[in-house]
Amino acid sequence: MYELTALTLHESVPGHHHQSAISSELKNVPKFRLGLYFSAYGEGWGLYSEKLGVEMGLYDTPYDDFGRLSYEMWRACRLVIDTGIHSMKWSRQQGIDFLSSNTSLSPTNVRAEVDRYISWPGQALSYKLGELHIWKLRKKAEKSLGKQFDLREFHDALLSNGALPLAMVAAEIDRYIALNKK
Repeated sequence: MYELTALTLHESVPGHHHQSAISSELKNVPKFRLGLYFSAYGEGWGLYSEKLGVEMGLYDTPYDDFGRLSYEMWRACRLVIDTGIHSMKWSRQQGIDFLSSNTSLSPTNVRAEVDRYISWPGQALSYKLGELHIWKLRKKAEKSLGKQFDLREFHDALLSNGALPLAMVAAEIDRYIALNKK
């Protein structure tokens, strides 16, 4: 239960449900764009949404915030496992042992997660790269726009074109900054 707030923020609003709803309503784009998904963009937004919950004051108790921090630890560990398996030739058991020793995940979840990293190289890395990219773009917009920075407008600029490669997301944010700089 302690992970519920972080999970809800990641999967619903402002996370994937919100993001997908906006994407599904895109106009004047080829149909394939309506369901297009890039892990770094989509999952980066999911992780960003979890931390956005801190700013929104949605982690009501230390127990709730522990859930968010537990997720942070899991994400850090999976970066190690993804790299260990695909670059350092770790075995499945090494990944299981590492995740079991460093997170609060159940044994069933540990096995499922390690199998996920084995079968989808780089996917765990894409989550964190996407999140870091979004925070970098936000800081750039805040610095460039100063008092003109509006968080809602930034989020609109970030989400209003649906899933894009990160370089194209950066170009959209540069366009947003240029249009709002006075």
